[in-house]
Amino acid sequence: MNKLMNKLNYKLNIIIFFFYIIFVLVAPVNSHTNHYKNLKKIEMEIFKDDKLIGYNYYFFTKKDGLTIIKNQLNFKVSLLGIDVLNIEGYGEEKYKNNKLISYESKTLQNDKKKFVNLLYLPETDKFNIKGSSYSGLASSNNIVGNWWNHQILQADSQISPISGSIKEQVVIFLGRKKIKLYGNIIDTDHFKLTSKDMTTPKDKRLNYDIWYDRKNAMIVKVAYKRMGNWEYRLKNYD
Repeated sequence: MNKLMNKLNYKLNIIIFFFYIIFVLVAPVNSHTNHYKNLKKIEMEIFKDDKLIGYNYYFFTKKDGLTIIKNQLNFKVSLLGIDVLNIEGYGEEKYKNNKLISYESKTLQNDKKKFVNLLYLPETDKFNIKGSSYSGLASSNNIVGNWWNHQILQADSQISPISGSIKEQVVIFLGRKKIKLYGNIIDTDHFKLTSKDMTTPKDKRLNYDIWYDRKNAMIVKVAYKRMGNWEYRLKNYD
C-alpha cells in the first residue's frame, strides 16, 4: 500500500511540474526577455553555515544589438585562520535575439586556473566549448549554470560556468513556500535540482534547493550542502 501511494505521489508531482513548466515558466517567455532587458544588476551574497563569505554579482548592458551579462564571483573559506578555499572568477555571456552566442570565463580556485570559452556555431546549431574540464561540441539547448537565469529550471542539462563540464539534470517542483530574506517575506516556488546520473561522485553532483520568485521572475535563493551549508541569497537588483 505504501509503495502504491509513493508511486501515485511521484506521478502527481510529475504532472504538477509539467503543468507548471507549461503555464508558468514557458508561457511568459516574452515577459522574461523584457524583464532582463530592463535589468542593470543582480547582487547575490554567498553564505556558508550562515556566515557571509563572498558575493556573486551580475551586470547587464546592451551594445550593438547584443545583451551582455558580466559575472563576478568572489568568496573565501577559512579554517582556524587559514584560507582553505579561495575562489575569484569573472565571466561574460553575450546574447543576440535571445540566443546565447558566446560565453567566456576565467576562475582562480586557490592556485588552480579554470576557464571556459564557448562559441555558438549557427551552421550546426551547436556550442563549441573549450574548457578546463571539457572540450568539444554540445547542444545549444544547454544553459550556462549561472543563477541570474531562471531558465535553468527548464533545462535538461547545464554547462558549468567555471569549467565547461556538462551535466544532465532533473528538476522537481516541490510546491509554494514563503521565505524570509533580508527582512522581506517572499512568495516563492520551491524546486529541487539534481544530477540525472546519481552515480556521479558527490563532490561533482548537482544537488540544489532553489526558490524562485514568480512575480519578479527571479531566483532569490539557492541552497546546497558541501562540507557545510551553503546559500546564495538575492540581496538586491536594479
